[in-house]
Amino acid sequence: MATNKLLFTYERLRKLQPAPPGKRLILWDKRQPGLALQVTSANTKTFQFRRWDKQRREPKILTLGQYPALSVEEARKIAAQKLSEMNSGIDIVEAANAVRGESSLDTLFSLWLEQHAKPHKKSWEEDVRRYNLYIKGPLGRKTLSWFSTDKIRSWHLSLTKLQKQRAPKGDTISPSTANRALALLSTIFNKMAPEIPNPCKGVIKFKETSRERFLKPEELDKFFNALDDPATPADLRDYLLLSLFTGARRNNVLSMKWDDIDLDLEIWTIPAAESKNNTSMPVPLVPQALNILTRRKTGATCIFVFPSEESKTGHYTTPTQAWRSLLKRAGLKGVRIHDLRRTLGSYMATIGCNTVAIGKALGHKDQKTTEIYARMSLDPIRNGMVDAVNTMMAAKKAPGQISNQSGEDVSNDQ
Repeated sequence: MATNKLLFTYERLRKLQPAPPGKRLILWDKRQPGLALQVTSANTKTFQFRRWDKQRREPKILTLGQYPALSVEEARKIAAQKLSEMNSGIDIVEAANAVRGESSLDTLFSLWLEQHAKPHKKSWEEDVRRYNLYIKGPLGRKTLSWFSTDKIRSWHLSLTKLQKQRAPKGDTISPSTANRALALLSTIFNKMAPEIPNPCKGVIKFKETSRERFLKPEELDKFFNALDDPATPADLRDYLLLSLFTGARRNNVLSMKWDDIDLDLEIWTIPAAESKNNTSMPVPLVPQALNILTRRKTGATCIFVFPSEESKTGHYTTPTQAWRSLLKRAGLKGVRIHDLRRTLGSYMATIGCNTVAIGKALGHKDQKTTEIYARMSLDPIRNGMVDAVNTMMAAKKAPGQISNQSGEDVSNDQ
């Protein structure tokens, strides 16, 4: 067994070559005592904690997780924690075995929620909802030693057969929803049980197709008519219209604050702490949005544009039932609130805006996210192609005499 020391970095570990056939290579991190990387002949790279236990006079070896699923920085944090535990007299291997044999997934999720999700994730409430819907029932009470890749694969497959909540009978959850549940489960294992192999590793995700739903002109007419209906609550109407006119994400519109809005400059700035991309995002306010905000500003006494005394957050929450009632009145099917955001991007593409402008308007950090709208901007190109083909087809009626739109003879152009 060869032993080497180097400063662990993502690139250095990525470029490491496999160990010779039948052997394994152990590398040590120069920065964090006890942190090692085992490389096999199959090029599997696994972080380990390796340290001599002075109190018990024996070596302790603990698997932390596989690279790159477990990052170098995370591996260092876990190794530092294990070193501290060992120095405090804890038998880290025995403790890990106890966790593996006794802790349930519910216990791990609760710890992950308090230690990682709530302090660092804006969408932790969505994780709780997803866990309760798809993971807790079939897997929550299982101890960690019960889990295996085959069992996770079977569970993942079964999710697509589940009835979707509050949907017509036979309408099952989508492959993308099943994949999000798998990703959440994998994260829990990576963060809270790095000393055991992640049973989610090796489970192949379902193929997903990007959603392209947006409101077409005839649907927009029905949508606006339903909004103007007296049965539509004023807050719901204003919320949906601002979602459509700004293209902002649902939660950002729900939690919109007056302090972030400059009516004179006609800009709404979503703070970095509330932005999905962790950077502040200026949103231009079109006249229709300004009219709504100016009207709501009159007499406003709350920090939120959409205040709610019934909500724990103090602001309006997702109007699920009211949205369904609106769609029913409008005669629209298969439309989500998020599709209003997609509708703005689609119409920007239709009138010729490039994907850079659309991405800026919608706050896309990755330009690939905006590529779906590129297909919407093909109409001008298509129109030109139609004209060209029509001109070519004219030759079928009058061979040797093809005219352009101006009527000039172009058949013998030199």
